Amino acid sequence: MKRIDWRVIVGLLLILWGALSLLEKVGVLPWGVNLFWGLVGIGGGAAFLYVFFTNPRAQWWAAIPGFFLLGLGANGFVPEWLNGAVFLGSIGLAFWAIYLTNPQHWWGILSGGVLLTLAAVAGLSERLTGIDTGSVFFLGLGLTFLLVALLARHSWAYIPALVLVLFAAALGLGFGGFLDWLWIGALFLAGLILVLFALLRRR
Repeated sequence: MKRIDWRVIVGLLLILWGALSLLEKVGVLPWGVNLFWGLVGIGGGAAFLYVFFTNPRAQWWAAIPGFFLLGLGANGFVPEWLNGAVFLGSIGLAFWAIYLTNPQHWWGILSGGVLLTLAAVAGLSERLTGIDTGSVFFLGLGLTFLLVALLARHSWAYIPALVLVLFAAALGLGFGGFLDWLWIGALFLAGLILVLFALLRRR
């Protein structure tokens, strides 16, 4: 089977873009251009994901542009308030896909967890104005580090997991003002420890 000339693909895409733009212009398809870019994003994402899934260990990098383009494409089909959540969530899924197919890349848990947390915060902040997204953010980060500790067996991750979950609980209980002072104190304490450690090593 002969390879399809890339000019044919580009030409057909331009024709489709023009047709959908015309339909949008005359009022037949009000969201024609969004549909075009949505289809382009999903098509491009599917191509990269095909590369990824054919050899996930060697070509794990293809998951990132694949899910990135899928997220961009999906934004053409979802309500506008979900755009940020869908986009960030799709990239987060890319890192989870990398970890699940390549467990040695444990950093995929961390990156994926942070992005999925940001996706949840973005979606909740757009829809539920009364919710404290700060507590959701710290809780998501805490659970992410907990997963790093449990799945990747990095015991050091229990410490930030505990601290972040406590921050989330404090914010949820309305101790945000106290945390501001605690954060300043933690900065001073961390700086002092680093200076003392550096001075002691010189002796």
